[in-house]
Formats: sequence, C-alpha cells, structure tokens
Amino acid sequence: MRVLHTADWHLGQRFISGHERTEEHRHFLEWLVRTVQERQVEVLVLAGDVFDTGSPSSAALELYYSFLVQLRQTYCRDIVIVGGNHDSPATLNAPARLLRHLRVHVVGCVPDCFDDQVLILDDVTGQPGLVVCAVPFLRDRDVRLSLPGETAEERESRIKQGIADHYARVAECERVWQHKANGLPVLATGHLYAAGGSASDSERTIHVGNLGQVTADHFSDCFDYVALGHLHRPQRVGGREHIRYSGSPIPLSFSEIHDPKQVLLLEFKGTGCPRIEAIAVPTSRRLVRFHGDLEEVLNQLAAYDNAGLPLPAWADVEIRSEIGQLEVAEQLLKVIEKLDRKQIEVLARRHFRIVTLRPLGETGAEPLTRSLHDFSEREVFERRLEGEPEDGREVLLRTFDELVELMHSR
Repeated sequence: MRVLHTADWHLGQRFISGHERTEEHRHFLEWLVRTVQERQVEVLVLAGDVFDTGSPSSAALELYYSFLVQLRQTYCRDIVIVGGNHDSPATLNAPARLLRHLRVHVVGCVPDCFDDQVLILDDVTGQPGLVVCAVPFLRDRDVRLSLPGETAEERESRIKQGIADHYARVAECERVWQHKANGLPVLATGHLYAAGGSASDSERTIHVGNLGQVTADHFSDCFDYVALGHLHRPQRVGGREHIRYSGSPIPLSFSEIHDPKQVLLLEFKGTGCPRIEAIAVPTSRRLVRFHGDLEEVLNQLAAYDNAGLPLPAWADVEIRSEIGQLEVAEQLLKVIEKLDRKQIEVLARRHFRIVTLRPLGETGAEPLTRSLHDFSEREVFERRLEGEPEDGREVLLRTFDELVELMHSR
C-alpha cells in the first residue's frame, strides 16, 4: 500500500504585514493532487496544522474543501487528517461525519471513545490493508491533570508520561494488535515536539514551552511508521528511519528558506519499516534574505532575478551601516521604488539593523539594534521578568507559557 505523509500546511497564514499565502498554497495543493495521481498514492496522511489559526479565512476553507473533492478523482481511497496545535478541534470535527462518506477520516482532538482513533483502511481488493492510529495533538487535558503545588519538574514528568501512556494505550487496542498479528502494518500519527528536533522560529511552543517533548523510545515497537507534524524541517527522530517529520510544504518564515520542502511517500509491503521516498515540493515563491552593508544590499536587490517562478519573491533586508538610519532608509527606498513588484517585494523593512558607535574610549561595536517586531511574545515577557526576583522567574515563565498555549488552543 502506498501512503503519502505530509503535515503543517498552515492554510490561511498571514505573513509579514498581512501578506497572505493563498496562491502559494494553491500551487502546492494542485501539485499534490497531480503527484497523488501520478504516484498512485492510496492513502494521504496529514499530521496536523491544517490551518494556521483556529478561525481560518473563507479562502483557506475553500482551498481545503476543494482539495478534498479533487483528491476523490485520483487513486487515493482514504484521507486521514489529525488536528495540530494551530487547529481548532471544533472547526476540523464539524464536517467529520459528512466527510466520512468521502472516506476522509478527521480526528481533530482525542475523541470521547478512545478506540475511535484506530482506523482500519482497506486495500485495493477491499480487504484490511493498513491500521492507522490517528493520534492528534495532545493537549494538557488529554495527558495530565494539574495538581496543586506540583513543581516544574513534576509537571514536566507528568506531561511526558501522559504522552507515552497515550501511545501505549493506542498500541494496546484490540483491533491494533489483532491486525498486527495478522500481518498488517501499523502507522501512527502525532503532532508534537520530539527531543532533539530542529525547530524554526515559526513553530509555536507547545506543551508549556516544549516540556512535553518525547523521545523515539516513547513510541511502541508496534508502530511500523510514525508520521509526525509540528516541526517544519524534515527530519528523523532519534535517528530512527521510521519516525519522521515530513516538514511544511512551503517556508513559513525566513528562517526556513534553506530547508528542503518535501512530502514523504511510503510503500508498505507487510509489516516493518516501509520503503520511504522524499519527494521535493516545487517552489512557487522564494523567500530571500539580503544581509550586508548598504551598497552590497542595494546591488543585490537591483540585480535579483526571479525568472522561472510564478509568484514574486518576498525579501528580508538587513543593512549594517554606520551612517544614520534616515539616510539608509532614503537610499533603500529609492531602490525599492524602482523594483518590479512582479519580480520581488521587500516585506521585512522593519528588520533594518543600524550599528551605533560607543562613546570615545570604549572598544567594540554596539550590538545591532532590534525592533519590537523582532521579539516573540515569550522574549518580551522574559525581558519583563528581568525586573522580578530571580527565584520566582521560572514559575512565572512556565505559567506564561501555559496561558499562551491555552489561548492558541481555543
């Protein structure tokens, strides 16, 4: 059976200054439909973060539902979608009963009936061919109950153990081990932060500052493949070939511009690790960075060639210069005004870095100045904590992380 693993679409994402990614996602989904058809994919697995927010725009919803309809015209028989930390379980689950008639299996959150996470998918002959343990993003209420007076270490241990227990319980479901014993492969999903994973700056912390990060050993040996989401860089977990993040299909921040964008094609032949092939996702829009001194950056902008791509590039500009900020801005704007916006558009103008000089007698350069926009919510709160007693900062920071996670999960 051929299965395609993808994750972290973030449909409806608004980039810097409110720029939407709709056209990029449209190009990706059109390519994905063609790829599913050409590679005769039988099952598509989407491991969380379908949408970028819990209240996706009408354009994002249109992309999602149009894709599901188009996929019914391909070889793909079943689609498995689990919720991520960006997704609203209510939004994903609302049409779940209707979508089931299209063989689209949606698990937006841990269901009331635990065994509903276990799906038995038929092969081309109509016989059971694959077991999918469709585990969504596990929220605090799914894996632990907060206890009054517990320490940070106890809380961390409780989260990790809760996640491990959840996967162990899924693996112990009767339908899982019975079909496994009959030679059917078992695939599990997850949307979480695995220990040692490489994250980008566009990934929101989950499980109170990533305290819930698990290791490869937390997944049962029963699973022949674990399809993960949340980290946007494709990677293995703990060096295990069969535990993988597919990564996001488009770069979701400038920190991801050098990361490969791909989906993973799995070919199961009985139990055991499937044959895995990474399929590169074609680029429809480049995110580019021009960092350096003023002359260097201006020359790079003027000479940029976007030939061959359907969408204009988006640029992040960082200038290091000893001259005043107003003078830098003036010269930069003259170049920007001459740029063909069908080729390139500068978005991150707020990231200009102006080097200031120390008073005479001091050595070394002043650190590059940062705009408020350069700080994450957590970094702003950390700066605020600098004025608080040191022995209470850790508790306040963890409480802040919990509140941010709770806010984004609603």
